[in-house]
Amino acid sequence: MCLLLLLWGGANGLSARDDRGAWLRETGRPSVAAPLTTDDPSASGPATPVPLTADTALMEANPVEVFRDQLINRRDFASLGSTTVKIPGIGSPPAPGQYYASPALQRLIESTPRDELGDRFGQFAGTIDDAALPGPDSLIVVTGATEAELRQSGRASLVSDFTTNPYGGSAAAYSTVLSIGAIAVFFPVLLLISIVTGLGAAQRRERFATLRLIGASPQVVSRIAAVETAVPSLVGAVMGVVLAVALRPAAAQIPVNGIRMFAADLTIGWAAAAAVIAVVVAASALVAAHRTARAGIGPLGVTRAMHERTPTMWRSVPLLAGLASMITAVLMIRVMEVRLPWLEFPLLILGFLLIIVGIVVIGPWLTRLVSGVGLRQARSAAGVIAASRIQRAPVATFRSVSGLVIAVFVVSVFAGGSSIIESTEAPPARPGLLQPTSLYATVGTGHTPGQVAEAARQAKELPGIRSATVGYGPAVLSGPDSGPEIYLRAADAPGLGFEDIPAAQIVAVDTSFLWTAQPLALNPAPAANLGRMVPIVMVLGTDGTPEAMDRARTALNRSGITAIPATSPLDLRLQSSTRLIQGLAVLAYLGMFVAIAIAGLSLAVATASAVLDRKRVLGLMRLMGMPVSVLRRIITREAAVPLLTVLLLSVGLGFLVAWLMVTFIDDTYRVTWPAPGYFMALGLSLLLALGAVTATFSLVRGNTAMTATRFE
Repeated sequence: MCLLLLLWGGANGLSARDDRGAWLRETGRPSVAAPLTTDDPSASGPATPVPLTADTALMEANPVEVFRDQLINRRDFASLGSTTVKIPGIGSPPAPGQYYASPALQRLIESTPRDELGDRFGQFAGTIDDAALPGPDSLIVVTGATEAELRQSGRASLVSDFTTNPYGGSAAAYSTVLSIGAIAVFFPVLLLISIVTGLGAAQRRERFATLRLIGASPQVVSRIAAVETAVPSLVGAVMGVVLAVALRPAAAQIPVNGIRMFAADLTIGWAAAAAVIAVVVAASALVAAHRTARAGIGPLGVTRAMHERTPTMWRSVPLLAGLASMITAVLMIRVMEVRLPWLEFPLLILGFLLIIVGIVVIGPWLTRLVSGVGLRQARSAAGVIAASRIQRAPVATFRSVSGLVIAVFVVSVFAGGSSIIESTEAPPARPGLLQPTSLYATVGTGHTPGQVAEAARQAKELPGIRSATVGYGPAVLSGPDSGPEIYLRAADAPGLGFEDIPAAQIVAVDTSFLWTAQPLALNPAPAANLGRMVPIVMVLGTDGTPEAMDRARTALNRSGITAIPATSPLDLRLQSSTRLIQGLAVLAYLGMFVAIAIAGLSLAVATASAVLDRKRVLGLMRLMGMPVSVLRRIITREAAVPLLTVLLLSVGLGFLVAWLMVTFIDDTYRVTWPAPGYFMALGLSLLLALGAVTATFSLVRGNTAMTATRFE
């Protein structure tokens, strides 16, 4: 109950987090009017700026604002003094040179030297209200600028209000992954409830037989079983609600994609909690009544054996249907390139649910096939008895280990999903490539070579800055007439990491040098000097320390000459969408722990239930002289055979499902060899299985003593 409420609260919290951060996905509308075109090409003019009005503001979303290994969400605004535009969590846009920051970012600014972070934003004007923050760890800043500054960059857009749509880009895929994770964690809980209910029925069988002996009908016995189960279920459910409330602050500390949730986000309301309690109690009571009715308890106990239907290969249908559903969703996106969100995500979730159910359904069939081979090869009494019992009751036998089998599958899915890497990585430090310890920014229009040279000189004087190189071209890098090459002085080339430098005063390199992963060579420039060229890019080389990198980034961004924010090759890792999934690694390993713990408990309970259910047969074996050690080997074989039969299938399906999930999100992802924690989790699962079976050995001796067979 506690786990269910926390999972439900977590889903609500993620939805609330998306709602609060929706305004950050506002893109606005163009701030320039498209040129009018006629049949006469010479009559069309350049695009003209759309003037600001009282109900509009200029907004620029900074694409790269980085501090150490953290991304900062930055929005620059320019508006008229009479503007009516309201920014969520702030109100009116800040004045030029001022900024509003989230509390987490402001604490970071105050604890960091200003030349590494604070100088990028200006003067502190206030904090952003929590109502506009996805979480307490959100790093968001809203700065004020002049209209001329934002129009010069060419990236500003006009906004009047802010979107309330919580989903953009990959958020739907993100929500789908979380839904699958919730199903994967909660399914073992359902198996545990079913197994515990069976244990209760086995313990109460003699009392129910007594009730039947004094005249109670099977319907009355079923109702009694339902009530006996409902009362403790109600008490446990209420305790689960109390525990969920107590654990809510701790659960809110778990970061999802690097951001925690507010504790209030996990609240689901008392009405919802009451509904969950009612459903859990009703389900437990119905299962108890159904199992008691099917047990066939008569006045003298179970008067006949409950024969199971022989499993057939038709049990593979749910598993195959689940795989087909997930594969169809992936093929629609990656092969057919058909986008139907209303169909894709339900197919993925339904497919996962069918697979996890299909493993439980197909398990008895596979177990029976393997036990048939084992029966033919058996050379001991324990082997013959265990294999024969599995042949007669493969469903009941597999049910004992189903929780652990599902746990192995869930662990494999989580391990595979959290192991992904993106096929495009930041380029290494090699000659001919922009060095990972360097940052660059393109130079805006209207700046003289002298101004740029002075900015480079000031930057080079900062601690940790080893070089400041200015690249030139026939026009600004973003202009329509910009050339394909960057020209620079040969003396500055070593600062960019080049080794083979031509014997010329001016050298040239392709502009793709700034972002390519393929090493490039310098060529002698056709120009004898840089007199007729303009500065187009500035590159700062650092000593690689975080302080120097942040200092260089701040120097470039506040120099007033750059057209785009400073960028480093290392920024690729921070901006990669891989972080969307890898940010769930904490939840993945938490899910592994929960699934394994519940599965171990399920196996112990199921094995105990099987011993109690068969104590009459086991007692007769003891009465005939069979040693307790042989009975224990029988119990161990009955748990080991179904577990080992489906173990490899669960591992393989887990990684296949993980691959399908991450391929569905982005086909540049690759599922790699799992981390050592995965093998530790598998080892822990097997140890729990051994411990769960060993824990029931005392029941074997206690319930098969001579006194247990006195009814014979």
